[in-house]
This record gives sequence, structure tokens and C-alpha cells, in this order.
Amino acid sequence: MSDRQSHVDAQEVAESVGAAIGRRDGVARMLGMDLEEIRPGYARLRMTVRPDMVNGHGIGHGAMTFALADTCFAYAGNSRDRATVAQHCSITFLRPTRPGDVLTAEAVEQGIFGRTGIYDITVTNQKGEVVALFRGQGRAVADTAETDLAAKD
Repeated sequence: MSDRQSHVDAQEVAESVGAAIGRRDGVARMLGMDLEEIRPGYARLRMTVRPDMVNGHGIGHGAMTFALADTCFAYAGNSRDRATVAQHCSITFLRPTRPGDVLTAEAVEQGIFGRTGIYDITVTNQKGEVVALFRGQGRAVADTAETDLAAKD
């Protein structure tokens, strides 16, 4: 198989896994998350902060930003067709979000070490300002995400 063919196949797999996750992830749909791009080891999602997503201070609830970053982590972590779940993750909130803000989460794989993968997710607002940094450690629990997700459809 040529390098080009293996890249195309890997991209097709990533897109298929992304579509399967999108069909199954009710939380992402409920929060209005949109997958903008997926490729092996990478994902980018977008979400608009709605008035019902604010906390008692009138700013975006941290759980909503976390959910966006965590979902982006899930897409990137499963994009190589290995059923992967979060084993550990942390987030640092750098700026508040407000209703109407359009948040973009971008996940980048830092490396895969056996069944463990490390991903850094940056969340920015519509001005390009970083609002949060998230690091996720995923654990592969099955050999194929696509088959695992398709079986649940």
C-alpha cells in the first residue's frame, strides 16, 4: 500500500469514526457542538455559548467549556479507530466566556504510548483568545472504535 493510499484510508477511517460518534453523542447535540474537522490524531469542534449555559455569575459555566474540550478529545482520541475513553484529564480556565461567544476546541495528539494517548486541547473564543487549556489522557479499551460505535447504533 502506498503512503498516499494509507493516508487516504486513515482519513476515511477518521471521518467514519467521527460520523459514528456524532450519531451517538447526545450531549454534544444537546449543547449544539459541531464537528468542523477530523483527521487521525486531530479534531476541531465549535459551540456557541447560550444564555442557558451560564453560571450564577452570569458567565459561561466551566462545565460547558469542559464538555466542549472533552468531546473534542473524544473525537481525536478515537480517530485512529481504537475505542478510547478518558482516563485522566485536566483543564485550566484562562478567560471567562459569555453568552453569544463562539468557542472552538482544537485537539492535537501528542503521542500514543501502547494503549495510552496524550492530547492537548486549546479552546478559543471568536476573537482567537485562549479561554481554556485541557490535557487529556486516553486509554484504548478495544481495537476498533468504528466497529464498537456501529454496534451501538
